[in-house]
Amino acid sequence: MSEETKKEWLEWIKAIAIAIALAFVLRTFFFATSIVEGASMDPTLESGERVMFNKIIYYIDEPNHGDIVIIEKPTKNYVKRVIGQPGDTIEFKENQLYVNDQPQDQNYLSEQSSAGTRDFGPVEVPEGRYFVMGDNRSVSKDSRNGLGFVSEDEIIGRTELIIYPFNEISLTK
Repeated sequence: MSEETKKEWLEWIKAIAIAIALAFVLRTFFFATSIVEGASMDPTLESGERVMFNKIIYYIDEPNHGDIVIIEKPTKNYVKRVIGQPGDTIEFKENQLYVNDQPQDQNYLSEQSSAGTRDFGPVEVPEGRYFVMGDNRSVSKDSRNGLGFVSEDEIIGRTELIIYPFNEISLTK
């Protein structure tokens, strides 16, 4: 093997090593993927879809109303929508969601999902906690019925993109 061929091989190996290191850093600190399990986020996200989520966003910002977030629990991860921030008062009555006594537009919900939501509240979200719900309210395990209020450190990222199946690649809303 000539000296020039050796140099080319070393450059090629160096480029691969840099690409692998960069992919590791991006995956570890910035972006990751998660698979949606179950029907709790229908129609926004369907079971089996793979989403890419932003892991760094909540180091520089806080979860906002409407964000679709990944929640890390000891037994599994959940995909839910942020409905209430710390200090908010949440209530659902007569097929209408209220945050701090203000009716909320939930154009991401189907009529059936909104109609399937039972009245609850008012509840006040404690400091350092968030109130989350699935978009398919009648089947969702969320802050109303099992997950409880979610602490900020349990929220590990915000979904950004549906990446699988490939024919449904799109931004999450």
